[in-house]
Amino acid sequence: MTTVATPPGRVEAPPADDQRSSPRRHRARVALAVAGVLVLMFPIYWMLRVSVASTDELTTLPVSLWPGAWHLENYVEPWRQYPFLRWLGNSVVIAVVSVVATVGINLCAGYAFAKLRFPGRNLLFLLIISTLMVPIQVIMVPQFQLVIDLNLLNSLGGVILPRLAEAFGLFMARQFFLSIPDELLEAARVDGAGHLRTFRSVVLPLSGPLVAVLVIFTFMWRWNEFVWPLIVLTDSDSYTLPVGLQFLIQQFGNNFGPLLAMSFLSILPMLVVFAIFQRYFVEGIARTGIR
Repeated sequence: MTTVATPPGRVEAPPADDQRSSPRRHRARVALAVAGVLVLMFPIYWMLRVSVASTDELTTLPVSLWPGAWHLENYVEPWRQYPFLRWLGNSVVIAVVSVVATVGINLCAGYAFAKLRFPGRNLLFLLIISTLMVPIQVIMVPQFQLVIDLNLLNSLGGVILPRLAEAFGLFMARQFFLSIPDELLEAARVDGAGHLRTFRSVVLPLSGPLVAVLVIFTFMWRWNEFVWPLIVLTDSDSYTLPVGLQFLIQQFGNNFGPLLAMSFLSILPMLVVFAIFQRYFVEGIARTGIR
């Protein structure tokens, strides 16, 4: 049996079977991706579907996938009866202030632990990371006492202050900054830039993926936080959305339409934030594990 050599520089064409199977594989992957999206999005669709349903419709089994009538009053009645707009404003203030402050602290501290040399750096970082193993319930009592001593009980500041520094965000920031070459920072110092200018002009412009990840995580945690605001906030006008929704459960009982309507509105800000920053999200998660 003789073997025909391929001339130099010539690439053999793939077999005809592979050429025919390639479009099939592509269609199979697309179909699988669409099926996965439909499965993941079904709970959100069902929330929207129940939010426009009446109580009688939901008690008639089986419940149809498409509503027979759209009861949009489910979105109106809670706004008229309860200070839902005030709860929404409280959640926005807490989430936005927490994101700005927490992301700023994590970026500065992460850069210091990654690129600056000072005594006890590794030991201090290990102690900070070890706080991740402490259950949040253990430190709630001293945090609550701190809020009382600072006269921040029943205020948005009492919700924001104890959660400003996050060990998880500091860890992600440090890992990300470790991936930035030291030669780049040395070049900035040769040009006369100090640590602050180097951080502002060189490091921050490269930190878009990291900032996106920290913003998404911090906003999600603060927006959905329930236990701590429930402890600190005692006045109904100071409630956040999660606490207010729990209050609505007690008021509406089995009338799930208004409850799901307000729940659907409460997740819209998170979807907007993720839609804005998702472009950098995967890259940020990947780059935090380079070293």
